[in-house]
Amino acid sequence: MYNNTISLGEKHNSLNFTPSIIVLKGITHPFTTRTTMASSSTNHGLPRIGFPSSSTVTSNYGIEPLTGTNFTSWKDNVKLTLGVMDLDLALRYDPPEPLTAESTHEQKRFHEIWERSNRMSLMIIKNSISVAIRGAIPDSDNAKTYMDSVEEQFKGTSKAHASTLILKMLTTKYNGTSGVREHIMMMSDMANKLKGMDMEISEGFLVHFIMTSLPTQFGPFKINYNTQREKWKMSELIAMCVQEEERLKVEKPDVAHVTTTSSSFKRKGKSQVGESSKVPKASTSATPGSKGALKQLRCKFCHKKAHYQRDCSKFKEWLAKKGIPYNPTTAPKPKDN
Repeated sequence: MYNNTISLGEKHNSLNFTPSIIVLKGITHPFTTRTTMASSSTNHGLPRIGFPSSSTVTSNYGIEPLTGTNFTSWKDNVKLTLGVMDLDLALRYDPPEPLTAESTHEQKRFHEIWERSNRMSLMIIKNSISVAIRGAIPDSDNAKTYMDSVEEQFKGTSKAHASTLILKMLTTKYNGTSGVREHIMMMSDMANKLKGMDMEISEGFLVHFIMTSLPTQFGPFKINYNTQREKWKMSELIAMCVQEEERLKVEKPDVAHVTTTSSSFKRKGKSQVGESSKVPKASTSATPGSKGALKQLRCKFCHKKAHYQRDCSKFKEWLAKKGIPYNPTTAPKPKDN
């Protein structure tokens, strides 16, 4: 039997790792169903390992093909798949030094392991990219370099996604449709996504920012937080907010969520105010100033309709011409000349 633990030299920081691509003789590889025993001519009598094809890997592990709008999720899925299969060595370590006649046995084995990891990683990465996008990416025989080239192509997309996340964080308020725990976790998830785009948000700022997204029912709770000297961690914020929400529910047991009560009360109040502020319309036929009454009026001076004699402009001019002061109640009737 062979020891499957490889000690790296000083150039590799003396790290110990156990790659699954080198196994004990006769033990089936965890990611394949075939183990062919090697003959005496193979390297140190190690078994030949049958690796799955890249298409099988991408289908079995659910790597969604890179289409241009899903770069962030695609990158996470690729790293997860390669990590689970223990094939991400080429992404985590730089290429080893070229082998020489003075190379040790450990250096030769690490070189072989890295080459295998690099080759398999390239196959999986390229196979998970759509053909249209793959042609625009500079080719490379180094998996890490190729991955960096893919990321370079989608920097603009990442910036747009970051802008969308920032805008969403600024406009998201807790509306009571879900629990306050879910609201805080959603805000924290958006902050973690920004962190992956080199836009890290400190925990203290995030806690204060989430506090501002809570509704007015949490007003005393927020005042209490602002008066404290110590800053809360995210775990403390979640625990305190959940406790406060439960307290508010106990005070109003007939309400499922606090903010739902507030919104329904506002809607009900507005409707009541609107109904009470409505003034009943006066009957148009009962008032002399209404349109129906105006049609029945006729001036006794000019004999025109729709106004009284006291409001007639020609009647007022006639009074002024005669030198008679205008008095609407005792205005004299004009005499025929």
